[in-house]
Amino acid sequence: MDIPSVDEIRAMHLKHSPNDEAFDLVFTHCEIVWKVAEQIISLSDWGVNPELVRAGCLLHDIGVYRLCNAEGRIDGKNYVHHGLLGHEILESEGLPEELCRFCSCHTGVGLSKEDILTQGLPLPPADYIAVTPEERLVMYADKFHSKSTPPKFVSPNTYAAYVGRFGQDKVEAFGALRAQFGDPELGSLAASYGHHLT
Repeated sequence: MDIPSVDEIRAMHLKHSPNDEAFDLVFTHCEIVWKVAEQIISLSDWGVNPELVRAGCLLHDIGVYRLCNAEGRIDGKNYVHHGLLGHEILESEGLPEELCRFCSCHTGVGLSKEDILTQGLPLPPADYIAVTPEERLVMYADKFHSKSTPPKFVSPNTYAAYVGRFGQDKVEAFGALRAQFGDPELGSLAASYGHHLT
């Protein structure tokens, strides 16, 4: 598989971003997720392809641009669509399914068909679950930074408490990711970006 370079991915972001504010918010978040994943990779091999993880981190939120208004603010009401929108964007760019899945399979700790039906989510009923080690690592690294206003870093314990509102199975799924990959050290990253750590 031909994995796009950082410059090629940045160009895709610029192409699909409606304005500079949206680009700064989304691309910075994607870079931070890559830095979190890179830190985790540095601790162990995990059996992942680092170049594929890099591309997945940098591409996973490209669908957010379709939910941004003229000021770069995100339509939170429809945010659950951003993964599928990203999958569509990457397909339209001719990228392989292995890369498109980083968009559609990173939301929360995975969305199952049952989740969609029981929660009445406005998505086509299907499983949007991270399966490969690379998909799981990108999904996990994504949990530690939020594009909120202002953007912030999220500690493992804060995310564990947050995901509990979606059910005990989600708490257990996040716990399994923590057991697999360990907790990242976020203090220095938060300081370097000037973002609060919750």
